[in-house]
Amino acid sequence: MTYTRRTKDQMAARVAQDMPDGAYVNLGIGMPTLVANHLPQGLEIILHSENGILGMGPAPAQVDEDFDLINAGKQPVTLLPGGAYFHHNDSFAMMRGGHLDICVLGAFQVSERGDLANWHTGEADAIPAVGGAMDLAIGAKQTWVMMDLLTKQGQSKVVRDCTYPLTGLACVSRIYTDLATLEVTDQGLRLVDVVDGLSHADLENLVGLKIQT
Repeated sequence: MTYTRRTKDQMAARVAQDMPDGAYVNLGIGMPTLVANHLPQGLEIILHSENGILGMGPAPAQVDEDFDLINAGKQPVTLLPGGAYFHHNDSFAMMRGGHLDICVLGAFQVSERGDLANWHTGEADAIPAVGGAMDLAIGAKQTWVMMDLLTKQGQSKVVRDCTYPLTGLACVSRIYTDLATLEVTDQGLRLVDVVDGLSHADLENLVGLKIQT
């Protein structure tokens, strides 16, 4: 197999490509925050952060960073005209009340049914709690995952059944990876796109699951 993995920025651009005009979107901690830098020109996509921000823009230049203006991952952000700050209780009410169209989260594992495990692997240095991920995964109208397809050991993060503690059941609708984009359907996984040089059969071999075309 000869193929080239998508970079993190290419993955972020691929996610941004599917954002609909007028969507209210939460970008999870880590890799998903890069999506803010690749949103299509001419579309109004309103970015939300669970610490109480609505209307975030792209990441600031290093000289313009203001650490009093940060997202939930403690990264400096920008605020677009019309943006707002509010109490995190109100922010969680937005999440739990179904007012977000899309959330984009990282993951350790996603099952073929769309179960999500993204907060703990059993390692001692894991994050101490689930944070807002559970509220986002269940509360958003669509949950998308952005992650590398394989672990550093070469094991697929898309699995038949999650072995890590779950964040949400059957909540993921799309999986954006460095090798392919997959849709979770009632009939199983469906291939949306794949990087050049990687065949459908090779992708199925890497994942270890049947993938529809």
